[in-house]
Amino acid sequence: MLNGRHADPDATLGTDPRADPRMVEVFARFGLDGRTPPIEIAVDAPLADRHAFAGMSEEGMAAIFEALAQGVPVPDGVATDITTITGVDGNDITVFISRPVGAAGARPAVVHLHGGGMAIGSAADLGYIRLREHLAATGLIVIGVEFRNSSGKLGPHPYPAGLDDCSSAARWASAHRGELGISHLIVSGESGGGNLTLALAHKARRDGWIDEIAGFYAQCPFISNRWLEQCDDLPSLEENDGYFVDRVQLGLLGSLYDPDGSHAEDAACWAAVATDEELGGLPPHVISVNELDPLRDEGLQYYRRLLRAGVPAVGRVVAGTCHGGDLLFGAAMPDVFEASIRDVSGFAHSLG
Repeated sequence: MLNGRHADPDATLGTDPRADPRMVEVFARFGLDGRTPPIEIAVDAPLADRHAFAGMSEEGMAAIFEALAQGVPVPDGVATDITTITGVDGNDITVFISRPVGAAGARPAVVHLHGGGMAIGSAADLGYIRLREHLAATGLIVIGVEFRNSSGKLGPHPYPAGLDDCSSAARWASAHRGELGISHLIVSGESGGGNLTLALAHKARRDGWIDEIAGFYAQCPFISNRWLEQCDDLPSLEENDGYFVDRVQLGLLGSLYDPDGSHAEDAACWAAVATDEELGGLPPHVISVNELDPLRDEGLQYYRRLLRAGVPAVGRVVAGTCHGGDLLFGAAMPDVFEASIRDVSGFAHSLG
């Protein structure tokens, strides 16, 4: 059965019968229930123009995400501390540490990596604050990492700067387990943070410290670096194109992370290019994707490759939701939001 734009080239989130009506109603308030407006810049445009596009995208998306997060309740019994650690380049990295108030004994920790195509966004955005708080309310210690972006307000710092910061934060958390009350660590992130999550596994193994991380949980991962290609093996790229995010936008953000394409075959840059040998022997993974996301099939493809490589892995499809929709609509779709929170928490707790 054909779905989305394979069934109707003019399909939108507002007309697709698979879409959760609560999500559509919220998007309609922002005029985002239709097709995304055409982007008037090409992926081979001058780098300065692409950075300007990313800056405008960051401002627009931040305003929408702020509005969506306003209605998400603040969970009881969670406190957050902010500290600064030093990265491998001698740079300062801000980390946000959320934990249950009064909790005794060591507990699992999540190193959380925010979305934005590794190019935009901030761990200080309200939506990510609420996400980390809700994870902490389930009994976790949650460490949000303000890594260097490849563009926007925290850029420009192309690969490997952002990954190096995430690696520094994970190693810092591991080295301070006793002080922080951590029993074991997982790494989790969504979209670009999902790519950083999966890429961090490859970097950690190459650098000889993979045993410090118990597992990896990637949500709607942005990993293929093939968004502007004709990909018969990734039908969701066309099926859901323009549903909140589109392929040109994805390609532009990706081009800022690896501007000259010199890392196109490096699994620590783009997780999807990992060889079977690089996948084999990794710790447990969860790959969660959204049904109405252009990125859906690259995540599912990676999940199936993990299984074939013998990695303990779980695949999860959140029905009715756009890219990251299970995390964006904590107010309008609290049941969907909390289900994803419980799943990340359950995975973290299961590895102890």
